[in-house]
Amino acid sequence: MKLIFAGTPEFAATALQALLAAGHQVVLVLTQPDRPAGRGMILQASAVKKVALAHGIPLFQPERLKDPATHEPIRTACSEQGAELMVVAAYGLILPQAVLDLPRRGCINIHASLLPRWRGAAPIHRAIEAGDAQTGITLMQMEAGLDTGPMLRSAALDIDPQETTGSLHDRLAVLGGRLVVEALARFDQLSPAAQPETGVTYANKIDKTEARLDWNRPAAEIARKVRAFNPFPGAVVTLAGEPVKAWRGEAVAAGGRPGQVLAADANGIVVACAEGALRLTELQKPGGRRVTSADFLNGSSLRPD
Repeated sequence: MKLIFAGTPEFAATALQALLAAGHQVVLVLTQPDRPAGRGMILQASAVKKVALAHGIPLFQPERLKDPATHEPIRTACSEQGAELMVVAAYGLILPQAVLDLPRRGCINIHASLLPRWRGAAPIHRAIEAGDAQTGITLMQMEAGLDTGPMLRSAALDIDPQETTGSLHDRLAVLGGRLVVEALARFDQLSPAAQPETGVTYANKIDKTEARLDWNRPAAEIARKVRAFNPFPGAVVTLAGEPVKAWRGEAVAAGGRPGQVLAADANGIVVACAEGALRLTELQKPGGRRVTSADFLNGSSLRPD
């Protein structure tokens, strides 16, 4: 098929690569404008832009798509280059109805959850944070609502008890690429199904203020947040009065005053919570790098209370 592809991060780049490998002709790629990143705040191309450049695919990087004049490259791709379908994955911009109506076969979205659970911006983070045992990919026809369109196909993945957002993201990205390729191979046979009215939840965008964790919460909840916020934005805990990023941890059976350090050795730093305790095994001091608990304790005055 001749396609338009819209996406921005690695999740979307994986799908774009899968479509190209399957032989689909992508005549236009939409991705967000280059953004400053890193310590030098140098403009960086999105992961999708890098794939498009490597394959010589024309790019369009609008700041927004509200102005009808910005729709012209998409209109041209459909009317003059024969693009019949738009595939969207983690694009990050709202597509107005006027854009959704341009491809003659519509627009489909690769969404990283089993809809209608976790509609919205951060479905992978929220699934881990909530302690879900399963998630997956849903392909849906796009409409003006937030991830409300009819479902075309879905596939489930079990969430490992120690899964982080980073590891689950990578598995879902591969699944999304495979599922959309399979769907396009039999697109005319797909039967759209309305999403159930029950079970709707929303995955709000992750705010950096959520990163600071509170020892006055149950250890199991804090452990889920540590995994959900790895690699972004990184969970922050307080140890000996200082903020520290926590990258790995697990709930353990122990008790004490919330925030009390119960153990600090090569096996981990165990901190009491409102219920149970959290054993931290990978941490990062401000300005430092990720290290094991043993390396973290070298030269540290942190000791059990």
